[in-house]
Amino acid sequence: MCGIIGYVGKKAASPILLEGLRRLEYRGYDSAGLAVLDNADLLVRKKKGRIDEGLARLLDTEPVAGNVGIGHTRWATHGMPADENSHPHLDGSGKIAVVHNGVIENYEALKQQLVKAGHKFQSTTDTEVLAHLIGSHYEALQSARVAPRIGAGGRIHKNGAAETPHPTGDMLTQAVCNALREVIGTYGLAVICQDFPNLIVSARRGSPIIVGIGQDENFVASDANAIVAYTKKVVYLNDYDVATVTPERLDVQNLGADTANVQISNLEFSQEDAVRGKHAHFMLKEILEQPRTVQNALRGRIDLEAATAKFGGLNMTAAELRGIDRIVIAASGTSWHAALVGEYLIEELAQIPVEVEFAHEFCYRNCPLEKNTVLLVLSQSGETADTLAAMREAKRRGHRVLAIVNVVGSTIARESDGGIYLHAGPEIGVASTKAFVSTLTVLTLLAIHLGRLRQLAAPRAREILRGLEALPKQIEKILSQNPALKTLAKKYAQSEDFFFLGRGCMFPIALEGALKLKEISYIHAEGYSAAEMKHGPIALIDPQTPTVFVVPQDAMYEKTLSNLAMIRARKWPIVALATEGDKGIKRVADSVMYVPKTLDLLYPILAIVPLQLFAYHIAVARGCDVDKPRNLAKSVTVE
Repeated sequence: MCGIIGYVGKKAASPILLEGLRRLEYRGYDSAGLAVLDNADLLVRKKKGRIDEGLARLLDTEPVAGNVGIGHTRWATHGMPADENSHPHLDGSGKIAVVHNGVIENYEALKQQLVKAGHKFQSTTDTEVLAHLIGSHYEALQSARVAPRIGAGGRIHKNGAAETPHPTGDMLTQAVCNALREVIGTYGLAVICQDFPNLIVSARRGSPIIVGIGQDENFVASDANAIVAYTKKVVYLNDYDVATVTPERLDVQNLGADTANVQISNLEFSQEDAVRGKHAHFMLKEILEQPRTVQNALRGRIDLEAATAKFGGLNMTAAELRGIDRIVIAASGTSWHAALVGEYLIEELAQIPVEVEFAHEFCYRNCPLEKNTVLLVLSQSGETADTLAAMREAKRRGHRVLAIVNVVGSTIARESDGGIYLHAGPEIGVASTKAFVSTLTVLTLLAIHLGRLRQLAAPRAREILRGLEALPKQIEKILSQNPALKTLAKKYAQSEDFFFLGRGCMFPIALEGALKLKEISYIHAEGYSAAEMKHGPIALIDPQTPTVFVVPQDAMYEKTLSNLAMIRARKWPIVALATEGDKGIKRVADSVMYVPKTLDLLYPILAIVPLQLFAYHIAVARGCDVDKPRNLAKSVTVE
């Protein structure tokens, strides 16, 4: 959830850290802080609240200087948002500073041990316990004056070339390793110490950390957005990796192996992709980018002659794909809604039974997986803790796992047996928009690919592929209605409750439309199958509760209209999302937004776009912070 940035080099660290934290604020904005080494001094500045309102103002009055530092923007887990709970945290001596993402599950037991040894704590966080634990081991090594013995690792020279593994031999690194061997839980961390003015130690387990490779400077970050302005070369740390970073070198060892696997990757997006530009919010920018993101998801993957979709990363033969008897899709949040659409697509086109699981429940129940069952996981970030755990559980049980992710080099991308990248570019807005549409596009391609290996006829597959190719221009047409959707949103902006209803593959779109509204506007919104209303929820609807019906002219059109009639009969407000040319819908709805006509299975990709804009404009009208909604952060990397 939180964000980490670290710098070691010849430049002033503070401006780099502060700008990196701004780029990471969408991952946590309860508080922010940094620690910088200025020769023999360790300077810490941290403040509750948003960066520009807290930390940046503090640095104006209490600036720090130095060429090595770490920073953190926090989304609170252990300990309420407060100055004292903000990161970085110091050890008992005040010589070591730590920033940390994740949860130390046994922090209470560790804290009791440390208290008995005389340690005193200033916060209620698990991270301060970790800082004291590292400090305790560091002091023990100093007292014993024993040369640290650290396992072999991988080394990156300053020119970016990988060198032969060798021992790192650093006392701070050894102290971090010793401490982490006592830790139960997840962590992504960065550590600096007064005694080592040109050194950062970083480690990960379950929470992402990358190291950026520069020229006479290196970077540590939890997200590439923080460092893309400075370097395109990065090393993604694996679980149990511990990295020792200096301006000239990167040494990596692994706590669970004799050697570490160190590979340099190139970031596939630019600094410009990660900035808001002329747009008022990242969310609006990302909604408007959706024609391009759909094009990117389709590029090179359509084969009209063979009437199929092509993928280079599934790592399964045609015979193996034909042998799949069942697919279980695991996902969370918006990705779970995409998975529900995927269930309709794959069952309809490939005739493979599909079950959609909440990723966070998959590991905690004995879900039966037959021999030829494949787990498909969906995650924009590729770091979602629940989804990663589901993937590892399926692999432990001997099942193949495929992944659909957006972030190249992410943990899920690296650990899955095969998969498909979205190529949607960085998504900064906390409420996912373009990644959802890209996921639906890729799921449609995958359903066609699997269907053509079975019994899906070429004419129908070709028709769907042509429909996919038409989507970018159709989305552009929807986006041209933005002024009208803004006016419509203002009409309903003061409502405190909404229902979103749909049937068939529009039901997941109703769920996603409701989620977008509640995420960013704080309006209570519920998504239901339209047919379920008469089974109870209709009791909650009244004249002050608008109902949004997702009712395109698909196979379920007449059935959904009959459900709509129940609401209309009571003269309660109705907003309809309909197909262009549907003249009758105006007679039964108070307000209408339109999407172009397309094939039934492609309506979900179009239908969500006006609902995203509807939610966005309501949130703006209510004065909400659209990109940083309260209590939410972009990527859920802790359970």
